[in-house]
Amino acid sequence: MEYDKQTKNRLRRIEGQIRGILRMMEKGEECDKVINQLSAANSALNHTMGVIVSENLKYCLINQTVSSNNDDLVKQAVKLLVRSRKY
Repeated sequence: MEYDKQTKNRLRRIEGQIRGILRMMEKGEECDKVINQLSAANSALNHTMGVIVSENLKYCLINQTVSSNNDDLVKQAVKLLVRSRKY
């Protein structure tokens, strides 16, 4: 699967958030501020995971008619969807 520039940029922003959280921890910031930023980073990761899974599902459904492994493509997409929602 190919990932678009927007998704990669989203992950770079999250990476920056994580570095910022580490700096906050090194400075001894209050727990509630650190947790707030961790929660924001976690939400951003979950959203990004949802975008990737939905793109994969769309890809699988579009290619379902072309592939001889229709059931395998759909099963793979559903597994990714379920796994992405565990957290």
